[in-house]
Parts: sequence; structure tokens; C-alpha cells
Amino acid sequence: MSHDSLRDRIDTSKPHSARFWNYFVGGKDNYEVDREIGDQIKSIFPGLVDVAVTSRRFLGRAVAYLAGEQGVRQFLDVGTGLPTADNTHEVAQRVAPDARIVYVDNDPIVLAHANALLTSTPEGRTAYLDADLYDPDAVLKAAAGTLDLSRPVGLMILNTLGHVAEYERARELVRQLMAGLPAGSHLVISDSTATSEGMIAASQAYNASGAVPYYVRPVEEIAGFFEGLELVEPGVVRVPEWRPEGGGGAGAAVDAYCGVGRKP
Repeated sequence: MSHDSLRDRIDTSKPHSARFWNYFVGGKDNYEVDREIGDQIKSIFPGLVDVAVTSRRFLGRAVAYLAGEQGVRQFLDVGTGLPTADNTHEVAQRVAPDARIVYVDNDPIVLAHANALLTSTPEGRTAYLDADLYDPDAVLKAAAGTLDLSRPVGLMILNTLGHVAEYERARELVRQLMAGLPAGSHLVISDSTATSEGMIAASQAYNASGAVPYYVRPVEEIAGFFEGLELVEPGVVRVPEWRPEGGGGAGAAVDAYCGVGRKP
């Protein structure tokens, strides 16, 4: 797809979740409309910045755990978002240079930046799919062009499932993706949670802005995504508390939870 046609698909008149999140983590790939709603939400709920930053750090720890301690050499990152520091392939290939990573997104602003993601060690491989979470079979079929789906895969779905309004639909999408992966694969999820009035108010303000809505869920619903999987210790916890560097479980009381589960 040409950059011109991608630009035609990018709407800069409304806030956009990937650009909004990029602004919160200190990136430069955002527009005035994203910064305006970002500043409005920061005034309502400053803690959302902590959610963005700590969620990004969790991604790094989870990928390093899978590549380092579990020997996972393949990653499927669905809902990639805009590239920042320490993307999935960078973390994985630091640990295992032969790691293969497939990024999946269907968003034009993300696709326009795909070339920044399409770097890899000589031993490994990185690919990018213009595909949709709502079509798990197509995602798996396309990913099989780069990944060997008979070997374990780390499925990353970070700060993405909130776009699926119906909880049971979101669970079914996760189940379908995991069903296409073999035993020994892992599911990695993090998402904002409806654990404070501030987060709920921030979500309502964001959804009223004209952006594609994002729904925050109770913690028990985040835990429900791991049904049938073996939860890795310490289970479903706030994102700073999942295997923090240096040990110790203390961290900011952010309104975001995460977990890692292994397919038996």
C-alpha cells in the first residue's frame, strides 16, 4: 500500500488511540487534536500517564521473560500501536537474536510507520500485517508466513481489547487466536481497568471526544481472558507489580492490570 493511500485514510480531525497513547509515553507521532484530548484527560486523571508508561515497561519485562526464561522464539503482537522505544522485536532479539516477530494492526497511522518496525537482526525476522483483530483466522493464516505455528508463540495483546465493546466477543477473539497456537504458547495481556472513579471519568471523556471508543473493564474480566491457561506467577496484577525489576512487588497504584498465561 502506498504512503499516499495511507495518508488518505488518516483522519486528523478526531483523536486517535495510537497517537493519544504515543503522546502519553512521550512520542512525537501525534497531532494537536490528540494532544488536546490528552491534556484534558490529564487534568481529569493524571494517573493515566502512569498507566501508559508502566504498561510499556511491562511489555519489556514480559517479552524478556518469555524469550529468556521460557525459550519462546516467536511473537505475535496484535494491536501494535505506534513504535516507541523497546518494541517487542527489539526486546526479544536482544535476548534471542533469532527471534521472529509479527506485528498486526489495521490502523493507517500505524501502517504509515511500519517501516520503523521492520528492522531485524540478521538471524531473526520481523514482519508487519495489515490485519484485523476481528478476523482471528486471517491473522493466524497471514502470521504463518513468518512464524511456525507448530512451535510456541508469545501472543501479545496490550492495551487493545478495550476497543471491543462486548466482553464475550473480546473473550472469543482471544480464544480463537490461542486455539490456533500450540501447547507451550503464552498469552500476554495488559489493559486499563475500571478500578477508580478517575479512570472511569477519563474513559468517558475520551469516548465523548469522537475517537473510536475504548472501554475499561473490571479486573475480574481481565482475569477471564486467561481461562483455560496456566497463569504465570504472580498472576493477574497491576502492571508495575508483574515481576518488577529488582524484585519486590511495590509500584504505583495504577488503574491497569496484566497477566501472562501458558497454554498447557
